[in-house]
Amino acid sequence: MKKIKRALISVSDKENILDLAKVLIDYNVEIISTGGSAKLLKDNSIKVIEVSEYTNFPEMLDGRVKTLHPKIHGGILANRNIKNHLETLKQNDINEIDLVVVNLYPFQQAIKKESCTLDEAIENIDIGGPTMIRAAAKNFQSVAVLTDPNDYSEFIKKMNVNQGSLDVESRFMLAKKAFLHTAQYDGAISSYLSKGNQLLPNVLTKVLEKTMDMRYGENPHQVAAFYKENEYLPGALSNFSQLQGKELSFNNLNDSDNAWECVKSFDEPSCVIVKHANPCGVCSAANVIDAYKGAFLTDPTSAFGGIIAFNKELDSKTASLIINQFAEVIIAPNFTDEALSIFKTKPNIRLLRIPTEKVAGQLDFKKIGGGWLVQTADDHELDINQCEVVTKLKPDMENLLDLKFAWQVAQYVKSNAIVFCKNKKTIGVGAGQMSRVDSTKIAAIKAENAGLNLKNSVVASDAFFPFRDGIDVLASYGAKYVIQPGGSLKDNEVIQAANEHGLVMLFTKIRHFKH
Repeated sequence: MKKIKRALISVSDKENILDLAKVLIDYNVEIISTGGSAKLLKDNSIKVIEVSEYTNFPEMLDGRVKTLHPKIHGGILANRNIKNHLETLKQNDINEIDLVVVNLYPFQQAIKKESCTLDEAIENIDIGGPTMIRAAAKNFQSVAVLTDPNDYSEFIKKMNVNQGSLDVESRFMLAKKAFLHTAQYDGAISSYLSKGNQLLPNVLTKVLEKTMDMRYGENPHQVAAFYKENEYLPGALSNFSQLQGKELSFNNLNDSDNAWECVKSFDEPSCVIVKHANPCGVCSAANVIDAYKGAFLTDPTSAFGGIIAFNKELDSKTASLIINQFAEVIIAPNFTDEALSIFKTKPNIRLLRIPTEKVAGQLDFKKIGGGWLVQTADDHELDINQCEVVTKLKPDMENLLDLKFAWQVAQYVKSNAIVFCKNKKTIGVGAGQMSRVDSTKIAAIKAENAGLNLKNSVVASDAFFPFRDGIDVLASYGAKYVIQPGGSLKDNEVIQAANEHGLVMLFTKIRHFKH
């Protein structure tokens, strides 16, 4: 056991610091402190020695240099088991420091502000703090380090049990947390400075913190956990609050991500139902209940056990319908109190609340053996009025709105993707086939099974039709409007087929592969 006789306190986050300091005083611990921390302690009648008084050296350079002094770092770093170290401390009138309580300038909070300039970000880079934290963590055999206010209560309990001392196992645990704290901090700084004007910088630094263990991975024999990026990403699934329900699984979150990204791309009240990472039903309507009805009717069979996402507040009328089907996860930016009461009758249903912020410029990562594929996000927003109409027949405004809707849905369907729609509602989705013709046939089968008519429907294809056979098949099912990227060597034949069948066809000149 190591008795704590002297502590250094310098915190940006002052939560619970007074409770900790009062316990230290009860055990006759001498407290050294800096700036705002020292003022807070003094204002609350806690005896404290300011760093400048302790080192006999003033703070300087607008506070940039406060604790970078041998009396501080010698007291933290001296190995108490090495006689020469102790003699050096004595010769230089340096006291041992047994506890370092430090957290860092709020760099991450500063750069979240849209108004934050580079100069402001630089001023929020802490130098003395990380140095003290790393020094204390390195010397955990003799020194305890606290970086997280949430650890104060447990620390106090152990101090009380051990009469002012702390065991080496606890010091080691705190040291590991301390190095994680500085790694996250340095990672945030590195990411911010490296990004600059580069979409894909030469070095990428990401700090991921485990937020929950999962029951298992994609399959029961796989171990899994959810790690959250240290950087705040507006509108991301990772910002969810779980309001009720069973523990989330690996597949729950994987499917929820696609459902959430798809539904928040729409401005009108919309519902997206995802099963096995693909939308099986999507609808935009005047209200969420009609959006849910439309999405569900696309493929009621696949909707069983699916993920249901809304981009508007979920009300009691919609909840009363959803409660009659089996759903794994329900996502919305908010739930009315009445809706929550209805869902409480089925406590296993997982409810996730997520803010619907939108942001561009994020990176997309895919893991491969020994590395990562990194790309900018597929966040292109189509201006339907800029698309090229390549057929003799032209669309009217209502057709254009349906074509845009179908195109948005296709963006979130695994390639090869074919999506039949009508009146801003999917009526057949074909996903993930090796052949685009096969995806078309599957979408038609889905529509038939749901009792939906493909006559005069709108079709979106995530990539070009390489041959006219795809158009021939679409026309045979009654489709009348097609939106696709174009760009095939056989475009002329494809256009000719569309004209022969009396179709309207638009080229977007952009592709939406999703693998």
